[in-house]
Amino acid sequence: MSTRQILVTSALPYANGPIHLGHLLEYIQTDIWVRFQKSRGHTCTYVCADDAHGTAIMLRAEQEGISPQALIDRVRAEHHSDFKDFNIHFDNYYSTHSEENRHFSELIYTRLRDAGHIATRDIEQMFDPEKQLFLADRFIKGTCPKCGAEDQYGDNCEKCSATYTPAELIDPKSAISGATPVLKTSTHYFFKLPNFSQMLQEWTQSGRVQEQIANKLNEWFAAGLQEWDISRDAPYFGFEIPDAPGKYFYVWLDAPIGYLASFKNLCTQRPELDFDAYWQPDSQAEVYHFIGKDIVYFHALFWPAMLQGAGFRTPTSINCHGFVTVNGGKMSKSRGTFIKARTYLEHLNPEYLRYYFAAKLTPSIDDLDLNLDDFSQRVNSDLVGKVVNIASRCAGFIKKQGGHLSTQVQDAQQVARFVQAGEEIAAHYEAREFGRAMRKIMELADEANTWINDAAPWVLAKQADQQAQVQAVCTQGIQLFRILMVYLAPVLPQTAEQAREFLNLPSLAWDTRDQGLEGTCINTFKPLMQRVEKIQIDAMLAASAEDAAAEQALKEGSPQKSSVLDADPIAPQISFDDFIKVDLRVARIVKAEAVKGAAKLLQLTLDLGGETRTVFSGIKSAYQPEALEGRLTVMVANLAPRKMRFGVSEGMVLAAGDDDGIYLLDVDSGAQPGQRIT
Repeated sequence: MSTRQILVTSALPYANGPIHLGHLLEYIQTDIWVRFQKSRGHTCTYVCADDAHGTAIMLRAEQEGISPQALIDRVRAEHHSDFKDFNIHFDNYYSTHSEENRHFSELIYTRLRDAGHIATRDIEQMFDPEKQLFLADRFIKGTCPKCGAEDQYGDNCEKCSATYTPAELIDPKSAISGATPVLKTSTHYFFKLPNFSQMLQEWTQSGRVQEQIANKLNEWFAAGLQEWDISRDAPYFGFEIPDAPGKYFYVWLDAPIGYLASFKNLCTQRPELDFDAYWQPDSQAEVYHFIGKDIVYFHALFWPAMLQGAGFRTPTSINCHGFVTVNGGKMSKSRGTFIKARTYLEHLNPEYLRYYFAAKLTPSIDDLDLNLDDFSQRVNSDLVGKVVNIASRCAGFIKKQGGHLSTQVQDAQQVARFVQAGEEIAAHYEAREFGRAMRKIMELADEANTWINDAAPWVLAKQADQQAQVQAVCTQGIQLFRILMVYLAPVLPQTAEQAREFLNLPSLAWDTRDQGLEGTCINTFKPLMQRVEKIQIDAMLAASAEDAAAEQALKEGSPQKSSVLDADPIAPQISFDDFIKVDLRVARIVKAEAVKGAAKLLQLTLDLGGETRTVFSGIKSAYQPEALEGRLTVMVANLAPRKMRFGVSEGMVLAAGDDDGIYLLDVDSGAQPGQRIT
């Protein structure tokens, strides 16, 4: 098999908010495919970046009272941390606000301009007279001219689905300042997309995109391609257009160019990578983009046309996916199903989600539903009950033999079948048929467990003259487990690494699956994965709902309000009988320490006067752990334990918060741990 040169990208997350589970589908899908290619021995490079330009970035930074640069630097670090903790490995994770991106944006633009593919013309656009800013449609709100619904955006009505222009809104207002916008004329720059109509029709019908996408693109060709407005007026956070003072590249022009910029930056770090070898028109390398179906227009029309017009190669393929729903509906903040990546990580193993997505992913653009009951059942049944179970059943018997495997397997033909199945599984991975790959792997896991059940080493182990047979049976089981972990490694890289250490192997690369373990020595088996418990799911949903409520309270609070408590509405009244059910106790913080992998949490060990409790508290941003030790505080002592990814939280400490920070409740020094607060 010849080695392929492959460059892979995912769409760039916007540097204006946190990563959530809807985002993660794409990056997990891409990472699995990249890890598979690397396991097969190919040179596969995965690059990405934060999409860091645009009006929304500028306004968000202004709202926070920081510079756009400070905002995008902070968000990029948060995004990269979330991805890393989900075991998504980029060869380079960069930013579109970089000198490399400026260079390629200007290069592509000037080449298009010099080839006659850029036009200019004056357009009328809504302008905010207070902010001195041209307004995109989403920054204008008013009353729908069709149905009279209030507080609708400037391009369509969410109530009656009517479409219109901002000028047709009744009583339009700037969503930024509240001022009444006025029409103002400005010169804009346009990319002549119709110049590439024939090229794009041929390109999109040549297998570069899925059939569903190609059919949708045909509708746009039938309607006729339009010139694309690629400029925005100052003030704007982005790159200024060469020879056009006060005009900036629209964020969607330089966003996909960020793929080139991130790869170019990586090439400066790795001399073995040649940028031109991947991006010249005659390149033999492969380039794949993984994106959501909502941004196809930009990637399957504008992007290949820009590349072709500027003298670069076009992508080998653009792979689109659908959206994520949760429990059959849109991700909902009110129901707690709008789940941030970090919130998930504070409660559950990231590899649970990687496997569940893989088990349901196909090459189609259909939406994927995260059904949380099915999620628990599938992880517990497939990963814990089938795959990990093979190793846990066999390892103990081998360890009693000194950790040495038998010099031969019990059923060589079965091992050969497992190895041969790798060809079918590899074909599924290559075609992004991850669901089919997972089903085949679980069929093999079922076969392995059935074989071990029939061989019953636990029965043989009771007979002194059957110890060699026990060792041979369990060696067979360990070898089958090893092959399965080779197949699952792209999906479960962390678990596979733990399995590799247990098996005492240098690698679990694809071509190692037919290398025998006979006669080798394994290490002590440690549990590789725990069951998903309902309490963890419930806690994650509760935490997501709390996050959403806090965000909404901050949004609805007036600028004069200084605290979250001021902004929050008073909760519904409760009776005195309800109140006295809450057992508030004085607690001394004996120990405080950061929780590895958790951005907000500290682990507190609390003394309640003869009883010790462990509590996880989201106060990390406000306190150094050592400064808390010895302090008295207040805790809810009768709160039901809450199982989290990091352990069980056995209560809750009380704190207040506002825009300036978080404040742990203090207790007078005369109080004693365990005293009830009445």
